[in-house]
Amino acid sequence: MTATLPVYRWRLAPDGYATRRQLRALGLRPGGQDVAAQLERPRRRRGPLVAYLYRIDQAKPVRPMTPARRTALDAAMRARRTCPNCRRDAGYCIPRSLGMCVTCTDTPS
Repeated sequence: MTATLPVYRWRLAPDGYATRRQLRALGLRPGGQDVAAQLERPRRRRGPLVAYLYRIDQAKPVRPMTPARRTALDAAMRARRTCPNCRRDAGYCIPRSLGMCVTCTDTPS
């Protein structure tokens, strides 16, 4: 038998619960805990929007950024900014819809 999650309507969740983004704004992370509740926002023609809630009292502090993590993050962001066509740093994240920088897209082949 599986336990069901408590479901609350939009903006009516009790204190002590937070979404992942709200936890992050508080400097916290879920820390391995299971989803504690669910928040639903009704929509007219589709199913409701769902947000999962975690207990704030069981959340753990965000892990600090280490030099190795910062290096890996910088490398990943550099790869997102590098155009595969001209191999230059575009200065912005290349849109996945284009697959190359705007300059290469606008230049006729």
